[in-house]
Amino acid sequence: MNAPILDHMSALSDQTRCRMLLLLERHELTVSELCAVLQMPQSSVSRHLKTLADDDWVASRRDGTSRFYSMPADLDVGAAQLWPLIREQVAATSAAGQDDRRLKGVLARRRAKSQEFFANAAAGWDRLRQDLYGDTFYLSAVLGLIDPNLLVGDLGCGTGQLTETVAPYVRQVLAVDASMDMLDAARARLDGATTNVEFRKGELESLPLKDGELDVAVLSLVLHYSPAPTKTLSEAARVIRKGGAVAVSTPNRYSLAPEPHVGLLGVGWLPRKWQTPYVQWRIRDPYESVWLMGAWELQQLFDRNTELTVRIDVPQIPPEEIRFFSRAKARGGVAAL
Repeated sequence: MNAPILDHMSALSDQTRCRMLLLLERHELTVSELCAVLQMPQSSVSRHLKTLADDDWVASRRDGTSRFYSMPADLDVGAAQLWPLIREQVAATSAAGQDDRRLKGVLARRRAKSQEFFANAAAGWDRLRQDLYGDTFYLSAVLGLIDPNLLVGDLGCGTGQLTETVAPYVRQVLAVDASMDMLDAARARLDGATTNVEFRKGELESLPLKDGELDVAVLSLVLHYSPAPTKTLSEAARVIRKGGAVAVSTPNRYSLAPEPHVGLLGVGWLPRKWQTPYVQWRIRDPYESVWLMGAWELQQLFDRNTELTVRIDVPQIPPEEIRFFSRAKARGGVAAL
């Protein structure tokens, strides 16, 4: 019987696949993004990805019409022993250096697209979120933050609604957002009303915060917009002190209510690969850059990327939603909506 480390040497016998893993260890990337970084045709990249996936070196997830690939955090024993040796050798090559330079350009273009969306939405962001999630959506993330000794990070603060609510009851709030338009709107919202808020511009996947700087990190209705939720969670875990907490508020993929972004029933219950085509067929919406999760998926995301103890609370269905479904049933069921 082979030693565990030998079982994985065949998949890593090609330098291109090693370069690919060097990228996917740090970032979730699509096939087209890998093509741009590696300067290779799609057919070649897809072939290498299949070889790596067959040997459990890469995992993937669907986001809208895109599929993102990454190296899983839980490699088996043999792979975990082999990869540090390969990484050290490949990272020192000139090809890896060129990949890094091209990767920065690819990620910059991705961020620019995301920032364009939030810049355009900044002016009406409060109304948009209220329409999607109601006017008390942020309170579930606030209730545990009533402590005057806490230093809280509002990560993906948007226009500052959560920051404004929490600031009077804690020692300090560090409000972080990648969009300068959002930060400007948040500053205008507070308008000097409190002196214990500091705004910082930065990406959720690379927070402008030191290790252990926060007591509590809050991600309120932003995780499902992140292009790299695994990196976002691991960053949130990095910036809290030992014994601190990460509070995440996110829509439930398996809610009985309509999907909040498109107003359609049952979207989350469909297989990932059918969700975008279904929404496009029903209302001609591209339905991109939204990654709703159920409780089990959120649990797995935490378990694989942090060492935090997880507690997930699923809120009860509000009475107005129960009445909504009663009316739907009286009209002949969900299909009639």
